[in-house]
Amino acid sequence: MIAVLLVEDDPGDVVMTREALEDTGVTSRLDVVGDGAQALDFLYRRGPYADALPPDLILLDLNLPKMHGQEVLSAVKADPQLRHIPVVVLTTSEAEEDVLRSYDGHANAYVTKPVDFESFVAVVRQIDDFFVSIVRLPHH
Repeated sequence: MIAVLLVEDDPGDVVMTREALEDTGVTSRLDVVGDGAQALDFLYRRGPYADALPPDLILLDLNLPKMHGQEVLSAVKADPQLRHIPVVVLTTSEAEEDVLRSYDGHANAYVTKPVDFESFVAVVRQIDDFFVSIVRLPHH
């Protein structure tokens, strides 16, 4: 069982991700924030997120309001307290520069969101299954 922080501003993608994770039955908790600034507030337990529990995995969109996903990724991977948390960039962008920047920023994976519902759900399930069943994550 893992806890996932979804950083996503598209309500439709939030619903699809939630459904996909619930279907797998392996995610113990899904927290959702809608922009990059909220993501950092959540991770640093600031303001309304003072009682937030640290996630085991971050699913990060790139095109976010207030703070771009690349900035969130940079902040997470620059912080010794957070850098151990795997970050999967889950975005609509297929731009090679976004892929390169994400891996240069130490993203653990880069996944382009499929446009149709069934494929989107299948991709999220595979991400969840990989990080639950295959990869060993550090304990807090």
